[in-house]
Amino acid sequence: MVSTTVKEVHILGLTRSGKTFRPSDWAERLAGVMSQFCPGVATRGGHWAYSPWCVPSTTAEGVKCVIVNRELRDVEPKAWDFCVNFAKDNDLQMIELDAQGRPVEG
Repeated sequence: MVSTTVKEVHILGLTRSGKTFRPSDWAERLAGVMSQFCPGVATRGGHWAYSPWCVPSTTAEGVKCVIVNRELRDVEPKAWDFCVNFAKDNDLQMIELDAQGRPVEG
């Protein structure tokens, strides 16, 4: 269960045992599935882009991750649950951060 004080969750491409998660493009795939959840209305024929609430990234240590913003939960709770459950189902490490970017102890 993600704490209610969390501003964003970083889903790391590492299992809880420390193994690198595969396939190597998992972060782009997950963010791609979430790309339909965007603020505002998409224009017809517009360019494809990741949702600002779910973006692939890398950590300072070079580990792939997906950053999921709490606003996604407010707009579409099922999309938020999909991301969190993806991490849980694949035994991936998650870092919960508050609005100041500090880890939230759970």
